[in-house]
Amino acid sequence: MRVSKLAIALGLVALGIGGAQAKDERRTPYWASISAGKAMMRTGPGRNYPATWLYGRSGLPVKVVETYPDWRKVQDPGGQTGWMLQRLLSDERTAIVTAQEPADLHEQPEAGARIAYKAERGVVGRISRCASRWCLFDVGGRKGYVRIDQIWGVDQNETVD
Repeated sequence: MRVSKLAIALGLVALGIGGAQAKDERRTPYWASISAGKAMMRTGPGRNYPATWLYGRSGLPVKVVETYPDWRKVQDPGGQTGWMLQRLLSDERTAIVTAQEPADLHEQPEAGARIAYKAERGVVGRISRCASRWCLFDVGGRKGYVRIDQIWGVDQNETVD
């Protein structure tokens, strides 16, 4: 009896040998962002659980607080928690402006540096070069350093390359 290569491959995947998905071994909590234009948050780690939120904003930062195969329990900027499919999330580091007043984006990571731009509450941008309570914040190519206490998406004493 001949066994097809497809049947063998399917059997190996079912056994978890040579699996198609890499296992996420990071310790929680860690930061991620929503990679999909539409992402559903659910009450539990499965499609059979009721949906609680539908996010329509790619790039929104989330904090991953728990993992389950193919699912991640996340917290959004408003404090809501729920489960999302892992494939809807990205490792790209982003942040959202949470300051009541527009956040100053400085040319250098210091309070006295020239202000290059201002970002309104709710603006989402990529972050990098976070150190000493400042992050480089990039909104569509417009960059500047913002104080960490004016954004959500990075821990207060975290360093990001």
